[in-house]
Amino acid sequence: MNFKKKLISGELIKRYKRFFVDVKIDNKTVTAHCPNTGSMMGLLEKGNKVWLSKSDNPKRKLKYTLQVIESNGSKVGVNTHLTNKIALDAIYKSKIQNFKNYDFIKQEIKFGNNTRFDLFLTKKNKKIFIEVKNVTLSRQKGIAEFPDAITSRGQKHIHELLNANKKGYKIYLLFVIQRDDCNKLKIAKDIDPKYCELLTKAVKKNLNILCYDCKFSTKGIKLNRKIKFKIK
Repeated sequence: MNFKKKLISGELIKRYKRFFVDVKIDNKTVTAHCPNTGSMMGLLEKGNKVWLSKSDNPKRKLKYTLQVIESNGSKVGVNTHLTNKIALDAIYKSKIQNFKNYDFIKQEIKFGNNTRFDLFLTKKNKKIFIEVKNVTLSRQKGIAEFPDAITSRGQKHIHELLNANKKGYKIYLLFVIQRDDCNKLKIAKDIDPKYCELLTKAVKKNLNILCYDCKFSTKGIKLNRKIKFKIK
């Protein structure tokens, strides 16, 4: 997944009201859009280096969008709107072994009365739902964690994926770790014990888990290595 233009570097001042960050660029303070409503735990230390994209749309009130934060020497992608694009790009380029040689793929497919799954594909007469989750948290060296806050939406997705499985769909959770410094993903039980419990049971009921980290360049962010998954 490539950015339209080269990102602009700056220095983080603060985040506030969830959707706003103040950033210093060449001794000038700008207010940028924060495209991540999560807690962004461990990333918001004042002085952290950040990278922003700039829009040419004259109607946009905020010209800049926060894309990447550097924390403890590691780049972390924080734009959750890019997560599905990163995953889709990897599938198109056959980077995910489980989804190679697919027949059909579509985004944002409705299931039931009030659920949409991120991706739907078919492969050799199999119908597959994929829910994609963005991961930024790392509290221990080499270990990524999800979630970084209680996620009622994530809990709902687990229930609905299991319902889809009962109707003949193969089901996947794809964790996209927008970091390049981790070799394992685990569930943050202390942050959301209910999510951990649900996921533990779901894995025993045919929910497939895939975890990949990301590689950063001046051009964009791409899915990189498959890494280990550990529930606890």
